[in-house]
Amino acid sequence: MSYKMGKSALWRVVALALSLALVMSLAACGSSTDTKSTATDKAPVTTEKLILASTTSTQDSGLFAVLIPAFEKAYPQYKVNVVAVGTGEALTLGQNKDADVLLVHAKAKEIDFVAAGYGTEREDVMYNDFVIVGPSADPAGIKGIASVADAFKKIASSKATFISRGDDSGTNTKEIAIWEAAGVKSSGSWYQSAGQGMGQVLTMASEQGAYTLTDRATYINMKDQLKLDIVVEGDKDLFNQYGVIPVTDATNMQGAKDFETWILGADGQKVIKDFGVEKYGVSLFTPNSTETAQ
Repeated sequence: MSYKMGKSALWRVVALALSLALVMSLAACGSSTDTKSTATDKAPVTTEKLILASTTSTQDSGLFAVLIPAFEKAYPQYKVNVVAVGTGEALTLGQNKDADVLLVHAKAKEIDFVAAGYGTEREDVMYNDFVIVGPSADPAGIKGIASVADAFKKIASSKATFISRGDDSGTNTKEIAIWEAAGVKSSGSWYQSAGQGMGQVLTMASEQGAYTLTDRATYINMKDQLKLDIVVEGDKDLFNQYGVIPVTDATNMQGAKDFETWILGADGQKVIKDFGVEKYGVSLFTPNSTETAQ
């Protein structure tokens, strides 16, 4: 049997064939585009946790808010977890291997820590200084005294309120050494041991009109919130050195070493040098790594 197709039917067949061809072409293009997109997408960077145990002063001064992001940008494979405690507690965390690297400020204790095998090495990172702050009324009459030991003697003899960190921190260690140098027993109702970090102790001293010993950086960072003035500064005994220590056999040994290398190198030292300049017009810490001094 012969079948003769009309013109209208023929055009419908042609239109259908063209439509099918267009659909197949678009599908092929979409498949090609998807494959190309998948091939060029970057896989997310897998990060390792790096635990940094440090002092409350490095946290309360605001330094870590710029230092840690800069390190993580340089080493995107790490995510830093900061544990801000007193230096004594930070050293204990290192001893128990609950931290990978330490940034602390009680040099004699740090040297003993490494000598006992708990740290691989210790290197100077930066320094600033301690100051005595107190109410503008200055009830102990110590403003401008050159000797910090003499200032402590006057605080004790006047029984003016003094708030101590009392937390085995680097600041507390320095304070105890000054009381010993002054030959004064720090006890009595005038002497309060808070067992708190630097920021909290400054707030307490401000609220109570008391004296305290603080690192300069934390005081400057919090100054606008406080009713406290610097009353004694400049004594060589108020020098405040910070050091970095990778923990022996830490969980993340490579991360600890990379952090040490970075903070002692030119990039890390520049972050420290620049910190505070824009906001306060002065560096809050002075970098002094021997790596960059050479």
